[in-house]
Amino acid sequence: MFSPKYTITNRILKNIGIIDAAREVIINAPLIPAWEAKFRKEALERIVHHGTHLEGNNLSFEQAQDVLEGQEVVARERDVQEVINYRNVVKFIDNLTLPGNPAGGTLTPQLVLQIHGLTVDRICQPDVASRFRERQVVIKDSRTGQVSYTPPPAAEVPYLIDDLISWVNSALARDLHPVLKAGVIHYELARVHPFVDGNGRTARAVATLVMSWDGYDIRKFFSLEEYFDANPLDYYLTLQAVSNQLVPEAQDRDLTPWLDYFVEGVAIELDRIKQRVKNISLDARVKDQLGEQVTLNERQMIIMEYLHRHKLMQNKDFRKIFPDYSDDTVLRELKFLKQKGLIKKTGGTKKAAYVLR
Repeated sequence: MFSPKYTITNRILKNIGIIDAAREVIINAPLIPAWEAKFRKEALERIVHHGTHLEGNNLSFEQAQDVLEGQEVVARERDVQEVINYRNVVKFIDNLTLPGNPAGGTLTPQLVLQIHGLTVDRICQPDVASRFRERQVVIKDSRTGQVSYTPPPAAEVPYLIDDLISWVNSALARDLHPVLKAGVIHYELARVHPFVDGNGRTARAVATLVMSWDGYDIRKFFSLEEYFDANPLDYYLTLQAVSNQLVPEAQDRDLTPWLDYFVEGVAIELDRIKQRVKNISLDARVKDQLGEQVTLNERQMIIMEYLHRHKLMQNKDFRKIFPDYSDDTVLRELKFLKQKGLIKKTGGTKKAAYVLR
């Protein structure tokens, strides 16, 4: 059976501590429903954009948002389809984590193939979608054109995937911290490279699915893809450095450098989300202060978040925050927030400023 080799270093332990502390804050934070919906929408946008951009998709973040909202975008057809596909993958994973889903938290080769099929729908030829590769592939350095990694022979792929999945569903893996387990899954799927195309997106999606089954969906607020896409070279070089270790057998490779990188990424992303959630978890505080729950619209939420970040908002900031709305519209939103006792106005008409109460 597949048995990953790694060392749990002090650095990994420290970052797991950060992850679990952030998870507790995020899960238990009192958020008004509109904020929760906004966080999930933003996370979906970041997952889809960065998850595809990391693989060479040329759409900007704004273009990806437009595609997700069903708007026409002038761009390469493949780029648009990749965004649509990865959105479908995220929704598929969300459904698999719903209570009572027949998948029951058990990973199977068929599920991996389904995820791949959604990932490459209308991008690859039908004879390679949802199928393990039947030919040898190589990974080349985009800068030099030289082969940087050669995955295992195609004939070995089904057996290697079965071996990995047996480990994922074993008692040994169940006892492993979910983030470490997700890191191992991501690495091994990337190493085996079981498909002709779409390997990276499939690996990240499967790792996210297993984390979610283990209680680490974190309210669907986070995007690990954004961390990877911030410095793609680090992402690929870390994977390849482990895969290219000179060892007698594949399972003798030391995954510690990759797991260190992966766990740090989860820690950075969740700590960032934690700080944002702490800043804007208004529900309990507003109810205590006003005796009622206040439902804010999108513009009001943006104002509150801006004040949490910058402490002060002046009339000159209106155009920067709301380039598509008139000053009168912004002033109406500020008046509502002031009436509800959430903000207060200081200074005269010309030097008016708005701060949190």
